[in-house]
Amino acid sequence: MPLERTSTLTVNGISGVDGQYAVPKMSTADLAARLRRSRDSASISPLRTDRGRRLKTRAFPALPLGVRPEDVDRSGWTVVFHRDEDIAVRAALEPLITYRQERIEKRVAPLTYYPDDSVEGWLGNLGVGWGNITPEKVPYYLLFVGAPSRIPYQFVQTLDAEYCVGLLDLPDAGAYQRYAQSVVDYEKAGAIENKKEIVYFGTRHPFDDATTLSADWLVAPLADGLPARPPSDAVRPVANEWSFAQRKFAGDEAHRDALKDVLAPADKRPPALLFTATHGMVWPNGHERQLPAQGALLCQDWSGFGNIATEHYLAAADVPDAASVSGVIAFLFACYGGGTPLEDRFAHEPGAAPTEIAPKPFAAALPGRLLTHPAGGAGMGVFHFRPDHGAADRTVPPGAGPSDARAAGRPGGAGVQRQVRRGIRVAGQSSREGLCRTSC
Repeated sequence: MPLERTSTLTVNGISGVDGQYAVPKMSTADLAARLRRSRDSASISPLRTDRGRRLKTRAFPALPLGVRPEDVDRSGWTVVFHRDEDIAVRAALEPLITYRQERIEKRVAPLTYYPDDSVEGWLGNLGVGWGNITPEKVPYYLLFVGAPSRIPYQFVQTLDAEYCVGLLDLPDAGAYQRYAQSVVDYEKAGAIENKKEIVYFGTRHPFDDATTLSADWLVAPLADGLPARPPSDAVRPVANEWSFAQRKFAGDEAHRDALKDVLAPADKRPPALLFTATHGMVWPNGHERQLPAQGALLCQDWSGFGNIATEHYLAAADVPDAASVSGVIAFLFACYGGGTPLEDRFAHEPGAAPTEIAPKPFAAALPGRLLTHPAGGAGMGVFHFRPDHGAADRTVPPGAGPSDARAAGRPGGAGVQRQVRRGIRVAGQSSREGLCRTSC
């Protein structure tokens, strides 16, 4: 389906209750009318558009002269705790903090987020201004620890326009301990067990515009490259660019069992990068399945609208203890794949109060399961915290930043930032919003 001829906006996300789109289709004309009405709407606060403005106006990176993002020793890393974070959680992460700080020149003790902090206020209290990163005061790499009901997604996402920011929200101190130990063990290991391989997993349901677009305009260009279209040269597949092997499970091959086999390989050697593009599962506010399964990956097993079963999707509970995911960069392109905000600010009318879609903002269970797996957690995750729409797929260029970083031995966060900014530039040219957010 040529994207330029699409007159209907299809929002990713399938209801776990009735198997229909969680957000009804919308015509592009209706969307344009809403955007025009919203331009002067008092209901849209500057905070809601702050990150986009910052990304479009800043010069990246704003690090000191001669300091490169991939040089963690000089660009710095630290943890940010909520003021009231449990002492047991702080203690659980102490081995990771100690290990990292022993190896970083710009050492900064864990920082504190205070309730209702603004980005400028938080940075100002630490002696730093926006647009002027000072690693000895606020490191470039920041891991925020705590629930999004306490440290708002919006704060983290806005700060991410300038810094490389991760967000870690796990159920208890034991999970944080497993995460910390897994990271330290991986970084201390003399040899990497991961295969030099990228695995692509993309559903394509012929009756569904959303996955048709993501399969054809996202997964295929990443895995297969793009032909030359003068004046543009051909684009090589990402794996070829870095001499990686690759496997692609697309369309009829993208079944739940195939994904489970990727997560639990017989030889115990997982891929370096797993990239999935699917619908995410969605449940109503307060539904018993919302917390454990929202954002689960809907696989090719789904037979069509009006029909949904647990066997159609992969949730946190479906990742077995026998899985091997240590060190994997998991890039899960699915609505709510990383978490769910309190309100739906995607589809509400300008001037109307947005609908609450969850009892509180929360992180998705599947990323937490991967990052804290008992046999060794995934090395990094990149996820969505909102619905996605098909028209955004083409804004993701085929040069995958995280895999670039892994192949070149750079921090994964630097690769994500590079990719997000490439996507934002393309999105700005086509007046579309990039919805991908980073986590952990």
